[in-house]
Amino acid sequence: MLPTPPASPTLNGFVAPEDRLGQILAGRLQLTGILGVGAYGVVYTAVDLHTQTPYAVKALSKVGLEPRQQRFQQREIQLHYQASFHPNVVSLVKIMDSPDCTYVVIEYCPEGDLFSNITERGKYVGDDLMAKNIFLQILDAVEFCHSNGIYHRDLKPENILVTDNGMTVKLADFGLATTERITSDYGCGSTFYMSPECQQPAPKLFESYASAPNDIWSLGVILVNLTCGRNPWKRACYEDSTFRAFMKDRNFLKTILPLSSELNSILTRIFELDPAKRINIQELKQSILNCSRFTTFGPPQPDTPPPVECDKAAVFEDYFQEPQSPVVCSSPVPEYPSYYSPRLTQASVSSGSSDSDTASVFSAGSSASTSSSVSTDSNQSYAHIPPAPKSAHTPSQQYVLPNPGPWYCHMVNFLQAFHPPVVPPLVF
Repeated sequence: MLPTPPASPTLNGFVAPEDRLGQILAGRLQLTGILGVGAYGVVYTAVDLHTQTPYAVKALSKVGLEPRQQRFQQREIQLHYQASFHPNVVSLVKIMDSPDCTYVVIEYCPEGDLFSNITERGKYVGDDLMAKNIFLQILDAVEFCHSNGIYHRDLKPENILVTDNGMTVKLADFGLATTERITSDYGCGSTFYMSPECQQPAPKLFESYASAPNDIWSLGVILVNLTCGRNPWKRACYEDSTFRAFMKDRNFLKTILPLSSELNSILTRIFELDPAKRINIQELKQSILNCSRFTTFGPPQPDTPPPVECDKAAVFEDYFQEPQSPVVCSSPVPEYPSYYSPRLTQASVSSGSSDSDTASVFSAGSSASTSSSVSTDSNQSYAHIPPAPKSAHTPSQQYVLPNPGPWYCHMVNFLQAFHPPVVPPLVF
């Protein structure tokens, strides 16, 4: 099986991103700025000229695309559309078509992504109640996706957008999402967040791994980001010294990060090497609800400065450079070599992931309607898409894999052979 996604398109007849600025779609939606540029398209800010409501518009290029690449674009749109019925998923509002690209209109989140809110605005770290609230929202969104047979495969703070002054988060970017419960797309996602079983450098024919436990692993790394402002390791593989130490001592993270005993126990179940034994999402949600304290920072006191002060220069250092100074906390934290707990930095992307990481600044979100619509002509009004049928798939209570190994399982079957998804029809 070829890696996901296919190679970047060849852009013959390329239209420069800035050339579309000022363009009015469907007679009312004007493109006003550029949020990000990736190999598959451009993300714009836009405004509805009738209501002045801001949106983000992802322009997916059609130029130079092979049929397989077009199917991947359709899959991203369809899966995002199905997932966007949840309040903690960025709403896919409208789909519009043009000769050179497909415009996907989504809600705009001006407060940016979770990564920038942690590293630049100092949110969540040291505030256990807020971190708990945010993580439960992320869990709800992922649980909804899994219950409808959708597996994200690229969960990371850059793909989670923030609204309501940091109190609400929304899952975004379904470019790597799949409906395959068992997949052979190795190296799919961003290296900091990949599970060990996803990272085989040269997997053998017919080897595969389960998609849901891979998402659970990514959620564990995000949980460390939210609570400690750091990554637990650079990569979950034996070559990484921190991860190797964790494999030898399951309580190792507690010696290098300000984790409470309760959270350390939860992380131990999330970072279970055997995906068949890894905690499932329902158990994880209940464990988080029952967790009284995430860190050893202590609760913030009213009318006092926040208990955690991060050295901004150190946070933004290059990932592979030695930090000049550690994070300074009000409570003592054990001294440790800086390479043990990498600074939270922009996620590096493996060769199997989407080329649109710069477009993960889908930094996009107003409280746009979850109703979707399609238009292909700027002189026509929007046509509503009927609600997507709910899947009969129900969340499994346990991930059971046949003869699981510590890093991968053999393929038993693909529960569904991939068929090009049926995208809501483009109407005039």
